[in-house]
Amino acid sequence: MTHQLDEYMEAEIQRLLTEHGAVAEQGITVQCRENLLVLGGEVESAERRDEICRQITANFPDVQVACDIGIVRAAAPTEVEEIS
Repeated sequence: MTHQLDEYMEAEIQRLLTEHGAVAEQGITVQCRENLLVLGGEVESAERRDEICRQITANFPDVQVACDIGIVRAAAPTEVEEIS
C-alpha cells in the first residue's frame, strides 16, 4: 500500500509518535516535502532518535524519511556558570 504524503498521514504519524509505548514523544515535528517526510525536533539520546526513525519507517515502509532529529544534552552541567 502506498501512503499519500498529506496532512492525514502527518496526523497518523503524530498519533504513532505520541501513543506508541517505545516512543511516547510529542516534541517531534512532521513535515511533508514533495515525496519526502522530514522528522525534526530534539530528543535526549541517539538511541531514542533511532527508535523514532525505526518506528516511522517500519509503519510507513513506502515513504522516504529524512530524520533531522537532534540530540540535546540531558546530563547535569560539568562546569560552573559565571553570572556577572
